[in-house]
Amino acid sequence: MALPLGSVQLYTLAQQFSDDMGGSLDKLAAIGLKNVEAFDFVRRPREIRSALDASGLASPTGHAPLLSDELWTPDGSIPTPANEVVFEAAAEIGMTTVIDPFVPVERWLTQDGVKDIAERLNAAAETAKTFGLSVGYHNHAQEFLASFDGKTAYEYMVSLLDPSVVIELDLFWAIVGGQNPTELVRSLGDRLVAVHVKDGVPPQGNPFAPDAPDFDSASLDQRHPGEGDVPTEDALHAAGDSLKYAVIEYDHTPGDVFEDVAASFAFLRDGGFIA
Repeated sequence: MALPLGSVQLYTLAQQFSDDMGGSLDKLAAIGLKNVEAFDFVRRPREIRSALDASGLASPTGHAPLLSDELWTPDGSIPTPANEVVFEAAAEIGMTTVIDPFVPVERWLTQDGVKDIAERLNAAAETAKTFGLSVGYHNHAQEFLASFDGKTAYEYMVSLLDPSVVIELDLFWAIVGGQNPTELVRSLGDRLVAVHVKDGVPPQGNPFAPDAPDFDSASLDQRHPGEGDVPTEDALHAAGDSLKYAVIEYDHTPGDVFEDVAASFAFLRDGGFIA
């Protein structure tokens, strides 16, 4: 079985990356990483590609909204460009897969809303092919609030996707959504190409539920892999040969961001989970 490559989602160090792009990438390279997962890359692809090249890093995957007019995060909204603009920027950086990171809660609560998400992903995947790219989806916890035909909204969406659409499973958010990440990994089969390696203690209740109190990233109790409630080792062992990337991410780092990334990288490397 071929091992996945280690990577890190740059949202983890969004402030550091914004303040000093080259310096922060150099620190990631010094940790031992060879890959990153770009975030907010569409407005500055040439700058990011140049910085990656200078640090000896690549960004085979990246996050960009493909299904919404704007991307909501717990820390603010980001307007979205047309899919073609996203794919052109991704190709310039050297990506192979563009992953939509978030679709708002309300669109997951009706069957028609979920069908629309799947149709948009399928259409985006067809457009992406003309740029030599594939398209994927990354979950949070709102995808598991509703169920249709005996399936969670997430599972229902997956059942409607074209085989060319891939999945990046966030292990922490899956458990926040009440799911067993290991079983979910097995159920996704060959469609699963990436996981977000993230551990912690989930909040009580699904924070994306319509009646849940407001929350932001700073309220999350996230920890180094192996120190929280996520069965990271079991989930990684359950993945098949299709898994290409084990992507480190923290929505809220417990300490110094680079030390936390280094701890996650050491967990993956020393445990034999990455190439």
